[in-house]
Amino acid sequence: MASLTDRKAYREKIMQALYEATEGNRLLGIAGAKLLQELAIPEEDLAAACTYLVGEDLITVDWATGNTPAMVTLTHQGIRRMEAEEEKRG
Repeated sequence: MASLTDRKAYREKIMQALYEATEGNRLLGIAGAKLLQELAIPEEDLAAACTYLVGEDLITVDWATGNTPAMVTLTHQGIRRMEAEEEKRG
């Protein structure tokens, strides 16, 4: 089981990867297998992080069998959050 710090870091990594890969486009997404490979997050932690982010209405997930997301996309709310963070950074 990941620590609270790790869980928060995983969620931020997922959001950042989605935002960068899709350039803030709601119609685009990332395959869960690609997230697993690129972010090096354990499968069960990726599933838990995605479930949390779905609950916060920041992403949508099409689930494959097991705990691996088949496709992950940002919601409108998720894009707005990432754009606000980008504006803060300048």
